[in-house]
Amino acid sequence: MRTSTSRTRSCWRRRARARSPSGARAREPRWSQRFCVDSRRSSVRPGGRVRVLGIDPGSVATGYGVVSVEGSTLRRIAGGTIRARGETLAARLAQLQSELAGAIAELAPECAAIESIFSARNVRSALVLGHARGVALATCGSAGLGAAEYTPAQVKTAVTGYGRADKSQVMRMVQRLLGLTAPPPSDEADALAIAICHGMSARLRARVVAPARGLVRAP
Repeated sequence: MRTSTSRTRSCWRRRARARSPSGARAREPRWSQRFCVDSRRSSVRPGGRVRVLGIDPGSVATGYGVVSVEGSTLRRIAGGTIRARGETLAARLAQLQSELAGAIAELAPECAAIESIFSARNVRSALVLGHARGVALATCGSAGLGAAEYTPAQVKTAVTGYGRADKSQVMRMVQRLLGLTAPPPSDEADALAIAICHGMSARLRARVVAPARGLVRAP
């Protein structure tokens, strides 16, 4: 670890300790072998540094997280969980839209990524989740942000190297990759993982130069 008065940077080169349910060690993504953690909390600087908003939509709790990407360096800007407490679905969706729009205005991300639709056993839960996801997409669109989609397996593979990693593994790896002192809460961790996944996408720079004004399919 190298420390100075202006910058603290630690480069993580160790193998991920997350293990699969069978006990096998989760494979570390190749890019993480050259990954550095920057602990500074300054604002975005022009020329290469990009803020990515990750969204993990939910019918009651929606996680969000903004990650700064500069080369191989990732840094958490902010994150949290929007908990809808309205008595009706319409009220909860309105709260989600309002708070997410406020977060976008305050944090000024330059692109966004969201978890894609996945199959669910409970049809009603899937429909309600779809409403929340639609509100999140519309809010991003209103702010001029393109929103890339990633499946849960894609996100888990990008962050842990194992597409079936459990929540605790994702939380620990997000903590490691962002240099946090403790794992973030579950919903926020999922959102930060989505942002990390998009941030390391090979096509990110092209999307930032000419961001889409709508839904962008992930590679």
